[in-house]
Amino acid sequence: MENLSELTRKVCMLAREVGVFIRNERKGFDRGRVEKKHAHDYVSYVDKESEKKIVTCLKELLPEAGFIAEEGSGSLTGEELCWLVDPLDGTTNFIHDNAPYCVSIALRNRKELLLGVVYEICRDECFWTCKGSPSYLDGKEIHVSGVDVADDAVIALGFPYNFQAYKPMACHLVERLYGNVGALRLPGAAAAEMCYVAAGRYDARIEAYLGPWDIAAGTIILQNAGGKVTDFKGGDDFYSGFQVLASNGKIHRYLLDIIDEL
Repeated sequence: MENLSELTRKVCMLAREVGVFIRNERKGFDRGRVEKKHAHDYVSYVDKESEKKIVTCLKELLPEAGFIAEEGSGSLTGEELCWLVDPLDGTTNFIHDNAPYCVSIALRNRKELLLGVVYEICRDECFWTCKGSPSYLDGKEIHVSGVDVADDAVIALGFPYNFQAYKPMACHLVERLYGNVGALRLPGAAAAEMCYVAAGRYDARIEAYLGPWDIAAGTIILQNAGGKVTDFKGGDDFYSGFQVLASNGKIHRYLLDIIDEL
């Protein structure tokens, strides 16, 4: 495998190229070509075409790596290296012409994440990092916020499509946080929002029932920016996306205690 920094640079270029395709498709987007995967969970031809472009290019960059991709492209049969790809995170936002939505690409081996790239299309912003490196936004190093009290914290919530299972937690979080923290937000694109925590725009993000492709790139970007990612018990069982609490680290314990009340 080539130098991680150089590989990350090439993945950034790829994410931007696919982002241009997505942006152009949005201009004349046909909502009649949207498919429903599950209740309130949608996919479009743009997701599928974007994934094909990404997988084709990544196979050329790193032929020995497998894939876990949201729309099912690629394969994973025990390879040492694995790409995790979300070609269009925030599809519902994209369909309705709302920001944010993004391209998310990460690489991992069997032990750890090696690189992460998130290109947020609406703001034309590329977040990236690799193992041993700081995290960057368009070449400028980023860091999590210094907010350490709830009253000043801006917290993003995610409401997953598995609403029947998650609704008690969603209601609990709103009940406990609304009016007790600085602000709550519900943007609708996990990968971008984790990068926003990394850049200090938000102080935390909470969601469950995600996929590994949703959070992989955002995880290493946030960690290398000084933040913290755990499951809802404070452990490391979050890589699947089943439970993800991402924060600046300073209000992490406060949020874990609230989650644990349910």
